[in-house]
Amino acid sequence: MKILAIESSCDDTAAAVVEGRKVLSSVLASQTEEHAKYGGVVPEIASRRHSDNIVCLTEAALKNDDLTLNDIDAVAVTFAPGLIGALLVGVNFAKGLAKSLEKPLIPVHHLRSHIAANYLSHQELKPPFLALVVSGGHSHIVKVSDYTSFEVLGQTRDDAVGECFDKTARAMGMPYPGGVYLDKAAEEGDPNAFSFPHPKVSGNALDFSFSGFKTAVINTLHNASQKGVEINTKDMSASIRRAAVDMLLKNFLAASKEHNINKLVIAGGVSANLLLRRKLTALSDKGYEVYMPDLKYCGDNAAMVGAQALYEFEAGNIADMSLNAVATMPIEKVDF
Repeated sequence: MKILAIESSCDDTAAAVVEGRKVLSSVLASQTEEHAKYGGVVPEIASRRHSDNIVCLTEAALKNDDLTLNDIDAVAVTFAPGLIGALLVGVNFAKGLAKSLEKPLIPVHHLRSHIAANYLSHQELKPPFLALVVSGGHSHIVKVSDYTSFEVLGQTRDDAVGECFDKTARAMGMPYPGGVYLDKAAEEGDPNAFSFPHPKVSGNALDFSFSGFKTAVINTLHNASQKGVEINTKDMSASIRRAAVDMLLKNFLAASKEHNINKLVIAGGVSANLLLRRKLTALSDKGYEVYMPDLKYCGDNAAMVGAQALYEFEAGNIADMSLNAVATMPIEKVDF
């Protein structure tokens, strides 16, 4: 089954053709350079660029594998969660395409597709497993019982870890998107140079909190600046990264023990973090099965949408022309 997939949940427009777990074609137009001028994504600009790019990208995705629209069996699209204006561009384009082709329209949840990125990199991977979904907007521990059966075991109460990386990097004067530059700088720094708190939350012990941690880092930077003390950004970056990754893995491994699941998966933009990948890889020697997506599938892309779409289709999750974009929606129950 060849699925044409569309992704426009934030600032990257993407299109792909996926057959099962095989990527036939995948193209993407990044807006990073344009949004860097503002230090973050401007929703109105993102929506306009999606409108500019979506047709030519779809044509490119088909052309790259010598396909035509007649070769497509279904159209899939990210419909939630994300920036509402950005999502609407993709949803309305996909609806029109599916209607004109008289093909099924498959709505895909953004976080589900990030998890499914691992299916593209690991043909053998099957549920059940635990997934750590980490990005600029999300920090979730998810129990994946089946391809369309999800349960959130823990999540951030405030900031996502990716947002924490981006904002602390910006406070150190790094370009947008800061998390990438922080990760690179951390490779050359001392992770024990600075000590930061590991906030705890009441209630669910598997939940995260990164707001206080982010504030502690920024206060350290501001205090040093006020005193005229120069901060070694490589050491600071390494210390931030070590503390954040330690917090993520502490809860992830606690969830693994509590639910007796040793098959661990990471997903989302922060799954490209070098320290996180190294520490998870090391767990393979301790009885864990560890899976992580190829770096090209960590960020937003349409191939992962197509990968998840097959399982949504098989579960009967097919939409009609009333499908709408939704800015926020839990991963457990997709409601369209």
